[in-house]
Amino acid sequence: MSVRTTYQITGMTCGHCASAVTRELTALPGVKEVEIDLAAGNAAVVSDSVLPLDEVRNAVDEAGYQLAGVDA
Repeated sequence: MSVRTTYQITGMTCGHCASAVTRELTALPGVKEVEIDLAAGNAAVVSDSVLPLDEVRNAVDEAGYQLAGVDA
């Protein structure tokens, strides 16, 4: 069973931003798919199970952006 979680991310404004965030989130264990919506400022992540929030926050920070919230 897969879990889909949407994370609100601040600071993403272009394709390069989306690529950086996608690259970091995809590297997390269990992540199957990442969809970025620049207009909404979020990333929908499909994973094997619920991801630890600190790992997601660290991945977003590593990409140079800030995790602003989570929509289940």
